[in-house]
Amino acid sequence: MYSKLFASSVALFMAALVAPIASQPRGPEPITPIPAATVSNPMLVELGKKLYFDPRLSKSGFISCNSCHNLSMGGSDNLKSSIGHNWQKGPINSPTVLNSSMNVAQFWDGRAATLKAQAGGPIANPGEMAFTHELAVSMLGTIPGYVLEFDRVFKTRSIDIDKVTTAIAAFEETLVTPNARFDKWLQGNWKAISLDEQEGYALFKSSGCTACHNGPAAGGASFRKMGVVEPYKTDNPAEGRVAVTGKDADRFNFKVPTLRNVELTYPYFHDGAADTLAESVEVMGRIQLGRRYTAGETAKIVAFLKTLTGEQPMLTMPQLPPSSDLTPRPEPFK
Repeated sequence: MYSKLFASSVALFMAALVAPIASQPRGPEPITPIPAATVSNPMLVELGKKLYFDPRLSKSGFISCNSCHNLSMGGSDNLKSSIGHNWQKGPINSPTVLNSSMNVAQFWDGRAATLKAQAGGPIANPGEMAFTHELAVSMLGTIPGYVLEFDRVFKTRSIDIDKVTTAIAAFEETLVTPNARFDKWLQGNWKAISLDEQEGYALFKSSGCTACHNGPAAGGASFRKMGVVEPYKTDNPAEGRVAVTGKDADRFNFKVPTLRNVELTYPYFHDGAADTLAESVEVMGRIQLGRRYTAGETAKIVAFLKTLTGEQPMLTMPQLPPSSDLTPRPEPFK
């Protein structure tokens, strides 16, 4: 009888040791689930989707918003820095457009307060799409299908850059990625992530990573200095928030990137210097937290980060309205 009781107690003790961390009572978590997108104006969103994919908004007729924020590649381009007009090398890594509506501001330095303000920037940037707002609007006005669609959406055939960026922003607001395995775990599905992944999350929290990477996007809500404990060495000339505020205290302060879908959005950092998640974890631990992770600890944190990959936007590619005889033809090699 005693031996049976002892064996039963040992079995219960061992079960408790291997029980998922998630099954233990817990309080509020620093990272919260991403809500699904809600669409209040489907026609506006559909117009914005067409504009997002339309390369005619660039001088070359070759580059669209999707070129640098490819929705088949986690909303980024997986390049160290993007390729612009005439194969110009971009100055900085292209951040993901997915869940960007949750950012405190847009671009690494936060120079655009909203998605709408951001949408107009690349069109007129000579190193990116290399058009002007005036030429882009004029071009759209020569395409009968767009004239009719702007009329349906805005109740006027007048097209201007404000309407263009409003539509693109409305589409980008729908590009959220809910139902990641981590979200399912947060919502009570204890088997959604493995024990190693749970231990990686526990280490992520205890190390202090959630001071910056928190909220539904696991980042994007603040600007932080890169290189708190030791300087970050890079040959990239970007200086961060100081370029916007002019305050020396903001030098090398960058918008904290979202960690949602981070396994898809390599390479990492504003200069694209970290090729792998393991490398980025090692660098961040060292320069931000003064922490040198073991290989095992790094592997567990990386395993956790991969649970943040959510459902990618399932899109039907838009059929773009054809150019008319009056639409200027692009000259990509001129």
